[in-house]
Amino acid sequence: MSHQQRFEIRTRGRGTTEITAEVARIVRAAGVATGIAQVFVQHTSCAVIITENADPAVRRDLETLAGRWAPDGDPAYRHDTEGDDDMAAHARSLLAGSSVSVPVGKGELLLGTWQGIYLWEHRTGAQLRRVVVTVLG
Repeated sequence: MSHQQRFEIRTRGRGTTEITAEVARIVRAAGVATGIAQVFVQHTSCAVIITENADPAVRRDLETLAGRWAPDGDPAYRHDTEGDDDMAAHARSLLAGSSVSVPVGKGELLLGTWQGIYLWEHRTGAQLRRVVVTVLG
């Protein structure tokens, strides 16, 4: 059995937006008791991650680290068509990943106590992002 659904999310610019509730709703609607949910973002300048959902300082610190790994406006970048954050956003996306998989049990996401699913926007300006959730069981 499989189920696939898409949704859109508007970001406010660089940072994380929790999407756990929307993914959980899609999983429940799928009617799959045991399986896996894959969450995939259809863009190359943002990411989907699983990280701590209790302390927002964790996500702020991840942003600080990403700025060190892939700083905006590095003069070595050749790809800067859309601004100083262009290549940095692509690099951050590559490092963080475009998808996550979460086990499903009893029709629910089997996330850990402090885990949440987030869309991590790497562009500095607001963006409209498309996310695909595929549930297999």
